[in-house]
Amino acid sequence: MNSDYEILLFYKYINIENPEELMQTQREMCTRLGLKCRTIIAKEGINGTLEGLKENTQKYIDEMSKDKRFADVHWKRSVGTETGDAFPRINIKVRDEIVSLHVDGQEDVGPLNKLEDGRPATAEYITADELHDLLNSDEEFYIIDMRNDYEHKIGYFENSVLPPMKNFRELPELVEYLNDFKHKQVVTVCTGGIRCEKASGFLLKLGFTNVRQLYGGIVTYMEKYPNEHFKGKLYVFDGRTKMGFKIDDEAHEVVGHCDRCGKISDNYVDCAYIYCGGHRHILCCEDCLHESGIAFCSDLCEEKYFELGVEK
Repeated sequence: MNSDYEILLFYKYINIENPEELMQTQREMCTRLGLKCRTIIAKEGINGTLEGLKENTQKYIDEMSKDKRFADVHWKRSVGTETGDAFPRINIKVRDEIVSLHVDGQEDVGPLNKLEDGRPATAEYITADELHDLLNSDEEFYIIDMRNDYEHKIGYFENSVLPPMKNFRELPELVEYLNDFKHKQVVTVCTGGIRCEKASGFLLKLGFTNVRQLYGGIVTYMEKYPNEHFKGKLYVFDGRTKMGFKIDDEAHEVVGHCDRCGKISDNYVDCAYIYCGGHRHILCCEDCLHESGIAFCSDLCEEKYFELGVEK
């Protein structure tokens, strides 16, 4: 896929004294360079995904790199959409956290915090190359996927642990689910790495003894080793919804299943019931979608939809 547009994915945990000021600077820069984005800024750092013409995304990187706070950012680049519409507009907000965790016990984990023994409250990194070597070895280890369940439905590392999280806030509820790995060699993974900064720290705080996190996330691994030990496609939080990493013309294996009929599918749609209480992004095959034109994540949502009416 060729495009004049490029998508940048990045984050940086760094103390930001005035998040509102940085928000205004970012908005001015994106407006001037014709970039559209979804960016979160907090006192603990910045988390952004942007799309624009390649020459302008490079200008953005150049300008950001002049700020010593962001000089060492790990930029993840990928091919943009054909029309540059991965995001509808410039969307920059100030929040309490740069990734929405809001979990009891999470406020003191992450690279800006310390564990009781003085270690950083986040795990050491394992690079894509190191993980690839580990995957090709006979060494015992376990990949724990820290993404939401609707993300790993369409793609995941072979033999990885896939906790049934609808939202990261549920992580503390899944501690017993992960207890068997407390004294095993563990590698945490997520899309771009940002969630693992805190997730790995949370595991360390719980007493996990051998935890590392994938540097740069799954997207970095897949760029170097497309379709090696990773099945399916990668869910992304922009207009593309999913992205693949092909080796020449090799087709991706589709590993997702329609939430309604169970057929193989990686086609995402939103639950038609607008007041849906769970995550609204679901898998629905073309046959089921063609049959009714709409889809629901549960029988309850379908019942409520017709009970209350489309416009309620």
